[in-house]
Amino acid sequence: MARSLDGLVLAPVADQAPGQVGTRTRFTYHERQGEIWAEYAGGDVVRGRLVGTREGDRLDFRYVQLKRDGTTSSGHCVSAVVELPDGRVRLEETWEWESGQGKGTSVVEQVTAHEH
Repeated sequence: MARSLDGLVLAPVADQAPGQVGTRTRFTYHERQGEIWAEYAGGDVVRGRLVGTREGDRLDFRYVQLKRDGTTSSGHCVSAVVELPDGRVRLEETWEWESGQGKGTSVVEQVTAHEH
């Protein structure tokens, strides 16, 4: 199993559709005894939260976010935790909006301190 996500900061490697998370978004993860949660913000997202569980290298969580235009949205995501050759963590995500239409995949990777 890849190491704990607790205290790690991750960022998308590519921009999603306009108005969604993108390379300027930062996710700060927390993990304790199979529970995971994170706060995120940046780009078009003013404030976001996610909460869920971790079993081995699989995350299962729901997310809610507030965007700069004042709208809110929510969805469900399942992610695979992968340890990169340089020791950083990558999450390979499959997500689906529950508050509206849309689904897809994305990748977020751990950022180093100077990239926060």
